[in-house]
Parts: sequence; structure tokens; C-alpha cells
Amino acid sequence: VQLQASGGGWVQPGGSLRLSCAASGRTDSVYHFGWFRQAPGKEREFVAAVRWRGSPTYYANSVRGRFNIARNNAKNTVYLQLNSLKPEDTAVYYCAAGTRDIYAVSEYDFWGQGTLVTVSS
Repeated sequence: VQLQASGGGWVQPGGSLRLSCAASGRTDSVYHFGWFRQAPGKEREFVAAVRWRGSPTYYANSVRGRFNIARNNAKNTVYLQLNSLKPEDTAVYYCAAGTRDIYAVSEYDFWGQGTLVTVSS
């Protein structure tokens, strides 16, 4: 499975962005897609995930109520809507695909290249 993330950029606090993750290849082998982020000097952390089939979504406490993950199976694309952005949301955001644990970085088999989100005034 190949993943291509896009949509990052600069935004002021309180603003919004939508990230996209286009998947290709054996997507039928994937159970869920996730978004992770890594800020400078910090470890990569879970942000959100969605089942490729079915409705469950999962969020980190730090983004619940502000971010929304969605998928379009026909387009093989997963989206992450980022609202009410804060400076602490600044990070490189990665999409990933996996078949095992939802929350752990090590449990994802496929990774996109990352897209930078900068939140500042």
C-alpha cells in the first residue's frame, strides 16, 4: 500500500485545514487508516484513526472535538479536518495504514511521507 499525504500549510490560531491521504495498491488488505503527528523534538503520536470498512473512529484526547477523520472508499482517500487549531498542533502529520492496534506507531505497516502543519500568528 502506498500513501500520499497532502494539505498541510500555515494557518493562524483558530483556523482550519484539511489533510488528505490518497492510498493506492492493496487497500483491501488494510483494516484501518490513522493520522499521526510529530512535533520538533518530540515522539510521533497518535491523532486519529478510522476503520476502512465500518464506522468506528478514534481520536486522541488532545484533538477530540476539534479534528474529524473521514474516508471516501470510492476515492481511496482518508481526510483529516483540523479545526480550532492551536500553536501546539504544529507538527508534521503522517497518514498510515495498518491491520493491528489502532493507537501504536509500531503497529502500522505503511506510512505516507508527511505534510507540515504550522499554526502561528
